Amino acid sequence: MFVSDIRKEFYDVLLNQRVLLLVAFDVDALCACKILQSLFHCDHIQYTLVPVAGWQDLETSFLEHKEQFKYHVLINCGANVDLLEALQPDEDAVFFICDSHRPVDVINVYNDTQIKLLIKQDDDLGIPPYDDLFRDDEEDEDSEDTGNESEGSEPTGKRRRLDEVTMERRIDRRRQRRDWEERRREILFEYEQYEYHGTSSGMVIFELAWIMSKDSNDMLWWAIVGLTDQWVHDKITHMKYVTDVGIVQRHVSRHNHRNEDEENTLSIDCMRISFDFDLRLALYHHWSLYESMCNSNYTYANLKLWSIQGLKRLQEFLAEMGLPLNQVRQKFNSMDISLKDNLQEMIEESASKFGMKDIRVQTFSVHFGFKNKFLASDIVYSAASLLENIERDDGNKNFIEALDSLSRSNLGKLHQGLELAKQQLRAIHQTVASCICTNLIISHGPFLYCYLQEGTPDVKIYSKPICLKLLCKHLLKCFVRSTKNKRCKVLPLVMAAPMDLQKGTVIVIGIPPETESSDKKNFFGKAFEKAAESTSSRTLHDQFDSSIIELKSEDRSKFLDALISLLS
Repeated sequence: MFVSDIRKEFYDVLLNQRVLLLVAFDVDALCACKILQSLFHCDHIQYTLVPVAGWQDLETSFLEHKEQFKYHVLINCGANVDLLEALQPDEDAVFFICDSHRPVDVINVYNDTQIKLLIKQDDDLGIPPYDDLFRDDEEDEDSEDTGNESEGSEPTGKRRRLDEVTMERRIDRRRQRRDWEERRREILFEYEQYEYHGTSSGMVIFELAWIMSKDSNDMLWWAIVGLTDQWVHDKITHMKYVTDVGIVQRHVSRHNHRNEDEENTLSIDCMRISFDFDLRLALYHHWSLYESMCNSNYTYANLKLWSIQGLKRLQEFLAEMGLPLNQVRQKFNSMDISLKDNLQEMIEESASKFGMKDIRVQTFSVHFGFKNKFLASDIVYSAASLLENIERDDGNKNFIEALDSLSRSNLGKLHQGLELAKQQLRAIHQTVASCICTNLIISHGPFLYCYLQEGTPDVKIYSKPICLKLLCKHLLKCFVRSTKNKRCKVLPLVMAAPMDLQKGTVIVIGIPPETESSDKKNFFGKAFEKAAESTSSRTLHDQFDSSIIELKSEDRSKFLDALISLLS
C-alpha cells in the first residue's frame, strides 16, 4: 500500500519504537540512510542498521532480528518482489519500503496491512487496476452448490433440466475464469517485463525531513548525492534528472541564500552548496585535467581515446584551447589561476568542434570551509569505490566506511575513496581499450556479448555489481562509437566476468541499447529468468537489480543459446 502522508503514516508511527533499518549496497541508499539516521537522532528513535548486499542477506538478516522488531525500514530493496512471500514474517510485522527499483510488485501495492510503500506516486508507475489482477470465485461456487442441495425435492425431469442449466453455467464460468487468467498473465507480463528506476530514495527521505521542518544543508547535500548517483550510473533518463535537479535547486536556494554583507562573516567550517553547469569530466578537481579526460566516459568515447588516432585528437583538442601540456598534466589545484578561471568557457567553446556539444551538465558543488570544494559526482565515485573496495573483502566494513565518507567530518575517508575511484576508472578504461582492440565484443544475433577471461588485468573488481555495470555502460558507449556496423549500434550488451573461482561461477549482466532516446528500461531481468528456467541452468538471482545474476561457468553456453532463441 502506498503511504499518502509520509509524516503521519510513517515517521509518527516509528516514534518511541525500535526499528530495524535494512539498507542496500548503493550510494543512493547510503544517502537516504544518512538522512534517516539524522532524523532518528533528533527524535531519539532506537534503530539497528544492517547492510544487505542481496536477497539472501536480506532473508538472513530478517530471520536473525525478527523476534526483536515489529517495524522494518527497507531502503532500495524489497519493492520489486512479493516481500511477504520471500520473508514469511509474523502477521504483526510491518515493512516500510523506500525503493527506487521499478516495477513495484503488485502484491506489495495491494497489501493494506503489512507493506507500506514510501514511493512517489507521480513517477509513471503504470500499476494495473485491482480488479484486473484479483477476483474471488469461491463464493459463487459455494452459493451454486447450496442452491443444488435445496433443489433435491424437485421432480426428476425438472431436476434434470436444472442440472443442465447449472452445468452450462459452470462451464461458462470456468471459460470466463480461463479467459480472465490469460488476460491477467498478459497484463502482468506487460507490467513486469521491464526493469527501471524511479525517484531516488535520498530525495524521498529528504522530502520527509522538509515536511517536518527538520531539513538541514547536510541532509540536502545527501539528497543531491543520491540523485547524482542515479545520473552517474545511468539509472534514469536525462529528462528525469533535469526535472529532479529543478526540484532540488529550489531547496538549495532556500538553504544557501546569503546577503552581500554576510560574505565576510562566514565561519571557517561552514558548508555552502551551489548549483553549477560543470564539466562532464570525472574527478577533475582532484586529478590532472589530462588524466581526467583520458578516464571520463564522455571524452573517452567521443574522442575514441583507445586508439592512437584518438590520442592525437586529444592533443589537437588541447592545442585548440591553447592549454600547455605541462599545465594539463599537473594536479588541477596547481594549474595557473588564469587558466583555471576560464577553463569551462575554453573547453565548451572548443568541444563543439570535436562533436562534444553537451560537455557541460547541470550539477551541484559543495564547499566545506574555504579549502575543500567537491562536485556531487566526486562524492558518488568516492562512496561507490569504498563500497566495493576489493582490498578488504568485508562487505559490512566497506559499507560503514562508505557511509562515514559522506560526513564532512570524515574528509580523510572521502579522499581515500577518491584515490580508489581513480584506480577503478583507470582499470575500466584500460579494459574497454583491450576489449575493443582485441575484438572481444561479438554480435550474438539479438544482442552483443563480451566475456572477460580469468587472468584479464583487474578482473577481480568486475566481480562487484556497481563496477561491472559501469564497465558495461562505458564499453557499450565506446563500441557504438567505434563500430561501422549500423545494426550493432542499436543492440543491447550482455557481459560476463569471473565471480568466484572456488564455486566456479561467473557474474552476468545485461544492459539496454545505447541510444539518444533510451528510456533506460531493461528487459534482461525477465529474459535471464526464462533462459535459466528453460535450460535448468544453475543460476542465483541474488542482486536487487534483476538484470545481474550469478551463473555456473559450465552452464554459460547453454544459457546463452537459450537467451539467443528467446530474444530472436
